[in-house]
Amino acid sequence: MAFGRITGWAIDLPERILTNDELAQMVDTSDEWIRERSGISARHIDGKVSEMSTNAGKAALEKAGVKPEEIDLFILATTTADKVVPATSSIVQNNLGLSCGAFDLNAACSGFVYGLVTAMQFADSGMEKILLIGSDSLSTFTDWEDRTTCVLFGDGAGAVVIERTSEQPCFLGWDLMADGSAADLLYCEHGGKIVMHGQEVFRRAVIAMENAANAAMEKAGITNDQISLVVPHQANVRIIDAAMKRLGIPKEKAALVMDTTGNTSAASIPLALIDSIDSGQVEQDDLLLLVGFGAGMTSAAAVVRWNSAGN
Repeated sequence: MAFGRITGWAIDLPERILTNDELAQMVDTSDEWIRERSGISARHIDGKVSEMSTNAGKAALEKAGVKPEEIDLFILATTTADKVVPATSSIVQNNLGLSCGAFDLNAACSGFVYGLVTAMQFADSGMEKILLIGSDSLSTFTDWEDRTTCVLFGDGAGAVVIERTSEQPCFLGWDLMADGSAADLLYCEHGGKIVMHGQEVFRRAVIAMENAANAAMEKAGITNDQISLVVPHQANVRIIDAAMKRLGIPKEKAALVMDTTGNTSAASIPLALIDSIDSGQVEQDDLLLLVGFGAGMTSAAAVVRWNSAGN
């Protein structure tokens, strides 16, 4: 029996970089204030989901050595689709030359993990090759006059190719959850801008990450000391530090890229994951814990055994 594993990966970030110092010229804030409260120094903006996804998807396919016509399913995790209709996945599918089913998945910042759970279920049940992309353009919906939110968000895309070529299970445990009672804490109306009640989001986010991570580890049959790397949603360094403390995992084991990317929603976790892979932080058979939360309020976690050798 074969199992799904990640064989290709790539990211894409818009060219325009907005620094904290530039933001300080737009609203009443400062580089020190932003970094102290969020851990963010800069972010990429002016991205478009279809364009970023196309760039990241093409590079991921090339890295995996997979031809577009070989992909059996394409999942695009995004909360900032180019249009209301059609799904942006259909646009990206055409751009990449895919000939398969394609759909958008909106679970906000938890979207990539939701997509990974979905993709791995298809792979483990027989589908051979799947393309999964997490991509968001939050700058499009950011209120650049709101100093409490405009400092947080950025744009980006992260893509992975999943192939059914592993001799042992790589996807060990997962947890998906949503709490609609918190839907009004972080939202954006059609034609509007992002509204966030920061303190309550912070409180609920830490608890949601802790619960999701513990549930995923329990399903995987592992304990926190077996985790080699935690790949958290890159929303706020203080949320990550608090969640890591509650999980009993040293914060040094958290993958962080928010310093230069900000909160990129569904792109956040793949950006951090791919940075860790490319920088050599991830080794064969490492146990990775991917965990995030998002508007909804959604939460998601997955335990993955890294398998670069295919055995």
